Amino acid sequence: MATKTLNTVQRSSMAQIIPVMFCFFAMGFVDLVGTASNYVQKDLGLSDSQANLFPSLVFFWFLIFSVPTGLLMNKIGRKRTVIVSLVLTLVSLVIPMFGDSFTLMLIAFSLLGIGNALMQTSLNPLVSNLIAPSRLASTLTFGQFVKAIASFLAPILAAWGATTSMMTFGFGWRVLFPIYAVVCLFSISILGATPIEEERPDKASSIVSCFKLLGRPFILLCFIGIMCHVGIDVGTNTTAPKLLMERLGMTLEAAGFATSVYFIFRTIGCFTGSIILSKMKARTFFLISVAMMLAGMCLLFVADTLTMLYVGIGLIGYGNSNIFSIVFAQALNYTADEKNEVSGLMIMGLFGGTIFPLAMGYASDVMGAQAGAVAVMTIGVLYLVMYTFKISKN
Repeated sequence: MATKTLNTVQRSSMAQIIPVMFCFFAMGFVDLVGTASNYVQKDLGLSDSQANLFPSLVFFWFLIFSVPTGLLMNKIGRKRTVIVSLVLTLVSLVIPMFGDSFTLMLIAFSLLGIGNALMQTSLNPLVSNLIAPSRLASTLTFGQFVKAIASFLAPILAAWGATTSMMTFGFGWRVLFPIYAVVCLFSISILGATPIEEERPDKASSIVSCFKLLGRPFILLCFIGIMCHVGIDVGTNTTAPKLLMERLGMTLEAAGFATSVYFIFRTIGCFTGSIILSKMKARTFFLISVAMMLAGMCLLFVADTLTMLYVGIGLIGYGNSNIFSIVFAQALNYTADEKNEVSGLMIMGLFGGTIFPLAMGYASDVMGAQAGAVAVMTIGVLYLVMYTFKISKN
């Protein structure tokens, strides 16, 4: 395989890095689904199980498209694959401008999920063409920090649109879609105009080879760990505002800030995690993280004040911020010869964002309270506690 020299990588300029960081910001658009689903539920009078279909549908496509995206990258290159993902994301953001019917939102969220599946799979390898290996991890972590900014801005923009008639052009809470669409169009333009020299593609992995790896116990544990991480992430994003409305009688617009609280602490966690992990063993930091998440879930079960609910949400946000990177690294380090297959399989694990919201919605409907959704997420946290003891001690 032809590789670039280190000097070539190190000559990458900010003019190349900045467009890629805009793509990471666009990657964060997928997290608007939690906020949007709550508003659609209110507008259409949906049950919890019906509303949670939206985030579930978004993450369903990771199961279908993660490995095929690897094949697409081999044919058209990483940069072009990222641009394809941005175009799909742009279309998904334009559709809700024409209404918020159940069918329209299903189509929009499906395209958003497909676009994000392509982006998650192709953007990180694209960064490796620009950054020296010694700086790759820190750059990817900063990319997650940029992504998180888009995530916690979504509920703020939606609440602003829902409560402000001026400058929203009648979109209401849906004003976040045209705003993000403009950013997405800008990302397509500047990335398309940025020359990036790419490595010759690796041998493509296949769906069959990926699923064969599940026969290895540790890889299976990592796969489920990724599913739990994403399920808790999407679940908290969706359930936090509902808890505030249920227990404190808040309006959706006011309660929507709970999602921002989650992403603010997740953003802080992404920013500080790379520093902590350079000084602390991954297993120790992972244990601290899941302990914070477990404490946060306990608070969500019993808290009935705004402050304590925010504390619980913040603990979950910070604790969950570095779970993905640690589990992903553990899986890659487990095998030296099949990293492409392992990488594809771990991205497929984002399918957990489909399973958890569905289970949470049904549990909430059965119990008649959001405690049902919290119980489902707590099961995911308990699995991660168990997983902690399988992590390498080194």
